[in-house]
Amino acid sequence: MYFIPLLLQHEGTDGGSIFLSRMSLGNVAINSDYSWDAGERARLLQSPIVPETRRLTGGTSAIGAVFIVVNAALGAGLLNFPAAFSAAGGVTAGIVLQLVLLLFIITGLVILAHCADACSERTYQEVVRGICGRVTGVFCEILIAVYTFGTCIAFFIIIGDQLEKLLGAMMHSLADSNIPWYADRKFTITITGILFVLPLSLPREISVQKYASSLSVLGTCYVTFIVIYRCVKPTSELPSDSATRSASSWIAVFNAVPTICFGYQCHVSSVPVYGSMQRQDIRHWAIIVTTAMCIALCVYTGTGVCGYLLFGSAVDQDVLLSFPSDDVPVAIARAFIILCVLTSYPILHYCGRAVVEGLWLRFTAQEAGEEPTRERRRRILQTLTWFVLTLLLALFIPDIGRVISLIGGLAACFIFIFPGLCLINLKLSEIQEQKSRSWWALLIYGVTMVTLGVFIFGQTTTKAIFVDLMG
Repeated sequence: MYFIPLLLQHEGTDGGSIFLSRMSLGNVAINSDYSWDAGERARLLQSPIVPETRRLTGGTSAIGAVFIVVNAALGAGLLNFPAAFSAAGGVTAGIVLQLVLLLFIITGLVILAHCADACSERTYQEVVRGICGRVTGVFCEILIAVYTFGTCIAFFIIIGDQLEKLLGAMMHSLADSNIPWYADRKFTITITGILFVLPLSLPREISVQKYASSLSVLGTCYVTFIVIYRCVKPTSELPSDSATRSASSWIAVFNAVPTICFGYQCHVSSVPVYGSMQRQDIRHWAIIVTTAMCIALCVYTGTGVCGYLLFGSAVDQDVLLSFPSDDVPVAIARAFIILCVLTSYPILHYCGRAVVEGLWLRFTAQEAGEEPTRERRRRILQTLTWFVLTLLLALFIPDIGRVISLIGGLAACFIFIFPGLCLINLKLSEIQEQKSRSWWALLIYGVTMVTLGVFIFGQTTTKAIFVDLMG
């Protein structure tokens, strides 16, 4: 699991793998829009500077970094894992696919940290921009905005699904034909969004992030515990039809790829985490992300396996919807998930809005420190537009599985394509008379990541458009 950091550090000590595409002071980038041309980059590559372990006073500890990375990985995708195991053809196929993809997921996190050191940047999009160039950087920013937009839609769908079950339990499982207007799914999503989500999304800074982290981890762990507990001790109210099935063909295994990519995608958040660490070292970071991904693997696998064994091929796209409405422990899990989503939506919206704002300022050649009144008007307009569009789409998209199948392909871009492109560009930018075996190994690995990412993105996105959305 540690061959990538070993090769990267070995390449760095050969005297040619470090170049600075930005000058920075601490965590504040200076002249961030500047791009080095090929000549400047080549001159910098000849510098005798070798990478060293850096220490940041007051930075994030190793345990804190593990917690943040786990929190970034665990989220709404957890609810879809039992259905993903069913789509893949069973427990064995789902676990094997996770383990194979986890190798690329962990090495992608290590590659991003190495590239962040190389270009002295501390955000995902700026690392891609510094290593791969301005055009690729802009394309990455657009995809981040689309991904966060799609995730916000999924959050609204989760709110509607869980509130529908909670209200049904409180009203003694009302029949579909006898649901009052105030318990209608579309009304509950709308009123919850207006009263809670929108006010939390309007501020310029998001101060609730520290509370959201605790709620998200607590909520997802509780959901996993409930699913495992109900699998071990099922109640009589659970559906009796829980027949499992095997994959109809090996291609069916790829049905679970969007959910796995969506679930483990923490790469966009990982770069700032690495930049805030007390000890910034590739090997140390490799241990941290491996530990974090193993924790996420246990949580996702526990939920996926037990949920699939409990409900079989009849499992819902949101596993909590497969449980009876009057199950009290499950009702508590639904309340936890709603709280997690209410606090996570503003954070995802903030990230997407920041990307949109950066693109707007860059293409209109405006300065970031402008008049506060103009900035406030533009921020309110951007927030309202984002909120209304995600809300409307959530009202007319039937289940979370369709959204995850679409944005899961985008997650593959952040996990495979962009880290692979960064690694390829970093290796090709080195000036060496004779290429070492480790140089060729890393270059081939980067090409493999990009090829696999393009295949996953094409396959999952095509299926999502023509089968899930149009079919």
